[in-house]
Amino acid sequence: MFPIIPANSAAAASGNDEGIFGFGNPSTAVTNLVSNAGVVATDTTGVGTARWYLAACSYGGDKGMFGYGYAPSANYYSITNLVSNAGVVATDTTGVGTGRMTKACSYGNDKAIFGYGNDGSIDVSITNLVSNAGVVSSDVTGVGTARYGLAACGYGGDKGIFGFGSLASSFSMTNLVSNAGVVSTDVTGVGTGRSMLAACSYGDDKGMFGYGYILDVAVYSMTNLVSNAGVVSTDTTGVGTARRSLAACSYDVDKGIFGFGNIGGGSNVSMTNLVSNAGVVSTDTTGVGTARRNLAACSFN
Repeated sequence: MFPIIPANSAAAASGNDEGIFGFGNPSTAVTNLVSNAGVVATDTTGVGTARWYLAACSYGGDKGMFGYGYAPSANYYSITNLVSNAGVVATDTTGVGTGRMTKACSYGNDKAIFGYGNDGSIDVSITNLVSNAGVVSSDVTGVGTARYGLAACGYGGDKGIFGFGSLASSFSMTNLVSNAGVVSTDVTGVGTGRSMLAACSYGDDKGMFGYGYILDVAVYSMTNLVSNAGVVSTDTTGVGTARRSLAACSYDVDKGIFGFGNIGGGSNVSMTNLVSNAGVVSTDTTGVGTARRNLAACSFN
């Protein structure tokens, strides 16, 4: 007899057992693997162009990708670096679309999308789809408010959400991504508007935005949960050290991890905060690896 497979188990069981943090400022290409127990490894020698303000996402069911970003030489990149299902980062792949600072999330179980950001002159809302073979498409005309410093994650098993960010002011608005990769118009924001935050999935089908910054005001540790219908909750009191410009990803199928970032001024950190499958954020875990900010993270395997 064939085994009985519970509904929706295929989407939940692949692509997020382990994680990887990578790149960042100070400009580096080093990576740090995350085990399925949420343990962060020491630095792995970087591969590809060192850069920051990039994004990362899962694709293909069990692989990942770092893409886009910026380097101090004033280059805005569209290059990508594939991550195998063993967590090995590949050399640069020639970029497609507008080079920029951006964010990304998965959708449709095995695909992904890069969206929004800043190209060095203006904020944009353009998107670039990623196939289940890791091929990035050309620019798609943007939907919603152009902004940078936002975050993105998956929810609902096969959908995604972009949220928060800044332009002339800090936003809490969101834009949902369907399981076909279609981005919706702006959804009125809930919670404290801020930028330079991070987001990850947890609990198989839910998500979380966390931490962040309001220019000339404060750094935060607050979080906002995302239901399996894409509804964002009001602020949850923060746990752990308030910081900005961090990254987050899923691990162990249904948990998440926030890591690294900047607590203000030039003080970068490598601490992490685990997220349970119920969406509860833990206190700080002593950091491992190079302290840095404006990095990216995704799950694989």
